[in-house]
Amino acid sequence: MIRSPLMTIMTDAVLKAARSLKRDFGEVENLQVSRKGPGDFVSAADHKAEQILRDMLSKARPDYGLVMEEAGIVEGRDRSHRWHIDPLDGTTNFLHGLPQFSISVGLERDGQIVAGVIYNPALDEMFLAEKGKGAYLNNRRMRVAARREMVDALVVCGLPHVGRGSHPRFLRELSAVMGAVGGLRRLGSAALDLAYVACGRVDAFWERDLNSWDMAAGIVIVREAGGFVSDAEGGADPIATRSIACGNEVLHRELVALLKAANR
Repeated sequence: MIRSPLMTIMTDAVLKAARSLKRDFGEVENLQVSRKGPGDFVSAADHKAEQILRDMLSKARPDYGLVMEEAGIVEGRDRSHRWHIDPLDGTTNFLHGLPQFSISVGLERDGQIVAGVIYNPALDEMFLAEKGKGAYLNNRRMRVAARREMVDALVVCGLPHVGRGSHPRFLRELSAVMGAVGGLRRLGSAALDLAYVACGRVDAFWERDLNSWDMAAGIVIVREAGGFVSDAEGGADPIATRSIACGNEVLHRELVALLKAANR
């Protein structure tokens, strides 16, 4: 693991927020049968976890800015640093009692993401990285998978749901990728999708219409695990274009080529 003051701040905040989410996740099954439904409860769980993260990170670094899914942007006196916070990535999975959700916190310094933590409370798996110090799953160093043929690759993606994203574009991309790869999955948490590329569980990932808090932590984690990250067109700034593609050097290149071909 990385034993730095910065990583201690981030992991302590994430673990405290995770305790709150785990308690709430344990109540989801009971809420499924309630007349009102679990939507309001999950929203409250989301806000509560975000407040814990905000409080702890702001206490440790009071001058840093924050970019948060629920509370929006808070400008800090230190204009060089911003936290990107997603307190519950995979809300729909959480809502249905599926243990595939995560907390994601990334740190931006002078426009570059330099540290990230992604934690799945249900499985007690923490993925983390700090620029120049490698990437780790709990206490084990991570590396992206070494497969070099798309036909052998397991690829994950995001699906545009109702009211979000371009469905025709996604169907073109899905058709192009589906016909070239060994397997295709939709798991429901972009942050965990990135973490799974970093640790080699899956070989590549792409998604569009993401926000900075969905992918900030994952970007540095994949890169520190030896992976390549770009936007879906191969550009250098996924956060600016709100799309992402990643994998090892070979499969990242192949994936971007498939996506480009699908949209010509």
